[in-house]
Parts: sequence; C-alpha cells; structure tokens
Amino acid sequence: MAGTKAGGMAAAATNKAKYGADFYAKIGASGGKKGTTGGFFANRELARAAGAKGGRISRRTSTKKNA
Repeated sequence: MAGTKAGGMAAAATNKAKYGADFYAKIGASGGKKGTTGGFFANRELARAAGAKGGRISRRTSTKKNA
C-alpha cells in the first residue's frame, strides 16, 4: 500500500495516533521557525511596510462597514 492515497491516509492516521492530532501543525511550524535566510527575515522594516500595504488593500469585508 506504500505510495498510494490509502497508504498515505493510513500513515497520517498512525502519526496522529502516536504523536497527537496536531502532529503536522507542529512539524510545519518548526520548519518555518528554523529558516534564517531569505524572504523578509533580512529586512524587518520592508516586511512591516508590505504588511501595512496588504492590510490597506485587503479584499476581506469588514463587519463595521456593513453594519
């Protein structure tokens, strides 16, 4: 069953049973925290400016506007 969709589902179920339901969230978070190069890591001010710009042009609707 190795390499099939069913095998992957069985492996995922085993991992969750052994290590907890948040197993994949934990390994994903640890991988994201280990990186120290590239992206916005080198320039925090640039990251802040980009986040502010993205927040201003957000396409998500606000409940305050619709009320």
